[in-house]
Amino acid sequence: MTVPYPASASERTHWILARRGSRNAVSAVRPHAFFSERERTKLGIEDVSTVFLTNRECPWKCVMCDLWRNTTEYSLKADDIVEQIRFATEGLPHAPVLKLYNSGSFFDPAAIPRAAWKQIAELCQWRRHVVLECHPRLVGPQVLDFASLLPGTLEIALGLETAHPEALKALNKRITVADYQRAAEFLKTNGIGLRTFLLVHPPFIPAEECSSWLRRSIELAFDSGSDVASLIPLRSGNGAVADLVAAGSARLPSLADLEDAQEHGLQMRRGLCLADTWDLQLFSKCPACLENRSARIERMNLTQEIEDRFQCDLCDG
Repeated sequence: MTVPYPASASERTHWILARRGSRNAVSAVRPHAFFSERERTKLGIEDVSTVFLTNRECPWKCVMCDLWRNTTEYSLKADDIVEQIRFATEGLPHAPVLKLYNSGSFFDPAAIPRAAWKQIAELCQWRRHVVLECHPRLVGPQVLDFASLLPGTLEIALGLETAHPEALKALNKRITVADYQRAAEFLKTNGIGLRTFLLVHPPFIPAEECSSWLRRSIELAFDSGSDVASLIPLRSGNGAVADLVAAGSARLPSLADLEDAQEHGLQMRRGLCLADTWDLQLFSKCPACLENRSARIERMNLTQEIEDRFQCDLCDG
């Protein structure tokens, strides 16, 4: 028997933590992943390097999050964070765009010490554009302080997840749509780029309403000045999501759901719409068409043009 999902934020946090497994073994002086790939940017198709930093877990405990698996339970020293970035950037080919993602918020001082900022900025000297992630409630003057250290431009990735107010509340992210909008306005007013993460499809939204609410969420992101809408399919594996699925409060999206979402965003032509392509096999029930459909999604990410869907003889898509 599944335990009902709690109504209060503190009880939700306890419920989420109770369903977790163990963390992965990580090193304080090594990022847990880094790579380079081609990505569509405002300037066209460019090489983009991404570094997933190891640091303390985010203070917010979102029900869908599995990023805590590669975090520590203690704050790292500034020199450790700098060493991670140095190690990654020295091992990557040069790319004009660098993403520094840290499983939480760059501007959480318990995760990224402010004492590390100057050295981090120095390691970004040869980058045209830097992308950081941040919780909307931590967006403020400190963003401008870090931006002033960079020779190029800065972009902040905010997790809105959904425009559905009740679902957003239940995610335990501790923000409202208004909080996201205030953070977005601050960034755009100060000339900072904005990327918005959206879930496909969030828990707590009736299945028949998921598509329409996702479209509203993409529209809200662009209305708020987002340069990029990044579509992330809901994944299981963190404990909490599996229980929500079992209780009927969530359903994992299909590959077709992700294709629909990507097409919705591209049809708007109001900014870049990028669909997350990690582990797409998790959302496919047909191995015969997975490769072709995955390749189509990746091409559309680069071209920002909608292609005809792949017609599979063995499934209905």
